[in-house]
Amino acid sequence: MARHSDSVQQDPAVTTPASGVDGLLDATPGPLLPQALQTLVAAQDMAWADPTSRHAAGRRSRSLLDRARSVLADGLGVRPDEVSFHASGDQAARAGLALLARGRRRLTAPPVASAVEHSALLRWLRAGDTPATEVAVGPTGAVDVAAWDDAIGGGTPFAVLQAANQEVGTRQPLAAARAVTREHDVPLLVDARATLGRDDVPGDFDVLVGDATSWGGPRLGVLVVRTGTRVAPHHPPSPHEGGLALDPVDVPTALAAAEAWQQTAAARPAEEASARHLVARIREAAGAIPQVDVVGDPDDRLPHVCTFSVLYVDGETIVDELARRDLSVASGSACTADTLEPSHVLAAMGALTQGNVRITLPLAAVSPAREAAVERLCAALPEVVADCRARLGITDL
Repeated sequence: MARHSDSVQQDPAVTTPASGVDGLLDATPGPLLPQALQTLVAAQDMAWADPTSRHAAGRRSRSLLDRARSVLADGLGVRPDEVSFHASGDQAARAGLALLARGRRRLTAPPVASAVEHSALLRWLRAGDTPATEVAVGPTGAVDVAAWDDAIGGGTPFAVLQAANQEVGTRQPLAAARAVTREHDVPLLVDARATLGRDDVPGDFDVLVGDATSWGGPRLGVLVVRTGTRVAPHHPPSPHEGGLALDPVDVPTALAAAEAWQQTAAARPAEEASARHLVARIREAAGAIPQVDVVGDPDDRLPHVCTFSVLYVDGETIVDELARRDLSVASGSACTADTLEPSHVLAAMGALTQGNVRITLPLAAVSPAREAAVERLCAALPEVVADCRARLGITDL
């Protein structure tokens, strides 16, 4: 992995942030960090072989894969043998759920999850023989700890709780939630795909899910299973990642993910402060517009996520108007926006589900113009909202 700008031959195609990011305010996922892209390209010549092969090229790939694993394990505060790599964050999450379900299959009570988990996780949890108990959240999107306590008992096979919500940014009370699960000897899977690289690494978990796209890396799922957690691997056995993954790992992708982690971790204090300031600016500007509801916890939240809902206007209409001004934002659920379904997160919070606009700030390293983009967004919002409402004949607010 490249640690210095001169460690690999510079190429403008791989060191310059991707074009078209000047107005990017929807990093789900965002462009690769330049150093990660550089590593990905360089690693194609060094780590092309199957790391399970016994020949020299395979052993070299295995050594480089072990190095990437060690970097990420160190950053996550776990042991390298507790980390496995998967083709995507969704695959890592499904693997974690399946491992827990098989390992605890003798327990017949339903698993427990919050009502605002990622939609892919909720679909999996609802499709089982015993659909999960979905615990209510409060108006900020944080799970109700008392209801969580009531839902979990000695027969619960496992529980699922995100570190923070990918759509509204609210952090979840992980310490309190895990205290409940530990009391009943129930393993807790924490979905940290919205958090890793942008906020503190969670420590209250038995199984952890991440995705390298959240810290400026390529698409790579990361799964941590703490030693002592009862899980059962795939059957028939898989030769990949200690039996925890069905597909082989692309070693250059793992190296690029580890490089992106190192770069993001080094810049995180300044990055977090800058992003938090910019999101506060957006929240203030949106909140000043009549009949606009800024959702999520105002303080206990991710630094880079902001969502607001505009009464009387479709979110897609606002997104399109902002796109005409070269401002890229999103609408709808962060995990179901492509289906144009109402946000299950906002519905669970009791918030307005129409007219939803979501901003997920990209890292400054891939979007050096993001501060200017935020200022353009804040300046344009009142006019855009007023124009969209005026088309519907709504002018007196």
